[in-house]
Amino acid sequence: MKKLMLFLSVFLFFAIGIFVSCKQSESKADKESILKGKVDLLVDETVKPLLEDQIAVFESEYDAQITLQAKSEKELVQKFLKDTSGIAILTRPLSENEAKFFEQMKIKPKTTKFATDAIALISNKKDLDTLIAMKDVVAFLKGDLKTKIKGLVFDNPNSSTVRYFITLAGVNEIHTEGVYSFKSNEEVVKFVAENDGMIGVIGVNWLLQPTVDIKDYLTNINVLSVQGLNKNSYFAPTQNNLAEGTYPLARDLFIVNCQGYSGLGMGFASFLAGEIGQRIVLKSGMLPAVIPGRKILIKSRLK
Repeated sequence: MKKLMLFLSVFLFFAIGIFVSCKQSESKADKESILKGKVDLLVDETVKPLLEDQIAVFESEYDAQITLQAKSEKELVQKFLKDTSGIAILTRPLSENEAKFFEQMKIKPKTTKFATDAIALISNKKDLDTLIAMKDVVAFLKGDLKTKIKGLVFDNPNSSTVRYFITLAGVNEIHTEGVYSFKSNEEVVKFVAENDGMIGVIGVNWLLQPTVDIKDYLTNINVLSVQGLNKNSYFAPTQNNLAEGTYPLARDLFIVNCQGYSGLGMGFASFLAGEIGQRIVLKSGMLPAVIPGRKILIKSRLK
């Protein structure tokens, strides 16, 4: 009798353990899948408007809630490396050191290109010259104040645009005299609209999809055409010029997924790179990674 009771007790213990384990797995599956659940998304603030549109459509189609956290590139990467199971939108692939960090954590990031963006240069409407040469910008960044540029205005000292121009100029840091930085792209637009002689550096997404706060300011700025280094022609940051590869300040956009399982990160990345996501990119004025096809209905006769 004692042996029977012992056997029943052991059997009951394992049965409860299996039941609880199954319930926990079911609960986890219930919470998140590729098209269901909640997740945080770190986004480079220079492309925030585009991602707001993408998230709005994704959430309307699926039982998902994506919380957007817009940050400067440096802040974004720091947070991303602390929370290594997250999702991030970057204007560049992971660096070699960042990739090694994830490898050491036994995490294999999945990186998907979904668009090509442009960094726009803007000036006050009072400045009649709408052309600017990158050789002058680079010279100014290196400390040559004899160029026609009076000042460069960046969105944030830690932003992806600052990092882009530091790399372009081949310097370790930007010369501080005549260079200004704020906390957002919106502040750059407002400052340039109210101060002539300044050149603003901004993600073109903010000009194509402006917020209510800056919409009225856009009437008082010029979007400049840019001459690339060692080039003769000037090109505006248009979708067509991005497609032809002629605009010199173009950059690719990536979603980096480090969740390590079939969660919303995988689902949202597929959405961005899929038909609907690419059409949203096309409508935004940026260049999709894959141009969506056009469906043409041909009727045999007219009614």
